[in-house]
Amino acid sequence: MLLMFILIAVLVLVALVAVSYLVEALRAPPQRPKKLAWAPAIAIDDVDLGGIKVRAIKAGAGANLVLLHTLRTQFDLFERIIPELANRFTVHAFDYPGHGWSDIPNAAYAPEDFYRWTAAYLDRCDIKQASLVGISIGATIALVLAARENPRVSRVIAVNPYDYWSSGGIRRSSLAARLVLMPSGVPILGATIMRLRNRYVSDRIFAGGLASPQALPGELAEELYRVGARPGHYQGFLSLLAHERLWPQARDEYPRIKVPVLLVYGDEDWAEPAERERTRSLIPGVRQEIVRNGNHFLSLDRPRELERLIVSFASS
Repeated sequence: MLLMFILIAVLVLVALVAVSYLVEALRAPPQRPKKLAWAPAIAIDDVDLGGIKVRAIKAGAGANLVLLHTLRTQFDLFERIIPELANRFTVHAFDYPGHGWSDIPNAAYAPEDFYRWTAAYLDRCDIKQASLVGISIGATIALVLAARENPRVSRVIAVNPYDYWSSGGIRRSSLAARLVLMPSGVPILGATIMRLRNRYVSDRIFAGGLASPQALPGELAEELYRVGARPGHYQGFLSLLAHERLWPQARDEYPRIKVPVLLVYGDEDWAEPAERERTRSLIPGVRQEIVRNGNHFLSLDRPRELERLIVSFASS
């Protein structure tokens, strides 16, 4: 009886794997939009980071402001604040390799890759005296570059830094996130689940980072889902998840930060109060702000409040 049960389970798994490959093969590779739906006047460029081309934008005039998105998103995460910020600053943003519409290289997608790519972007674009604004792991990247005394970084606005992986992180956001991400490291099963992804589950995961699900623009939700069909995208994401446990090591570098830092948390962010206090205590001279009725993706949840904090701190 047990042998029969095991045999059936194996056959079901084999069938599921086969179906997942078929589903993935039937997905049409998406076409990169030629214009930004939310700001058609902003030109889209490609920046070469040593053989890896990344999608990037530059808008406005004034002091340099660099926006760093979180993982499995793209710079459109800032679509609700870029047009207004461009009235006061020169706003720079790019999609990390393996994200959005940038190249998808064969890489580990470990933290050091993202630190290196972001530093290379600042160098390649010759961005000087920049205020770095990062959300989630984008915030962690900004803090680490500051700690390493990157000469192009003048100050940091760290929004909901993601430096607490071992206690759950995004898995706290929703049941959908737990069901999809918890088995991501299991051989065969993790990749199979990724190939069987669908728009409904994708939207539920992103909505778990918002105080209100309505804060996720429909066009952005559609684009975030479509880019997942790019060849190599889900494999890169799995590699990224395999190295997720390394991000908390960034905290070891925070005490070396010498530039001004504004630490911003949404009051509904995934980080627990003790985790927020731990990060705050590690950054010398840090200033902290809490945004009411805001979750993890504050640029979508509370764009005007976040914009106000950015303008005030980056202009001071």
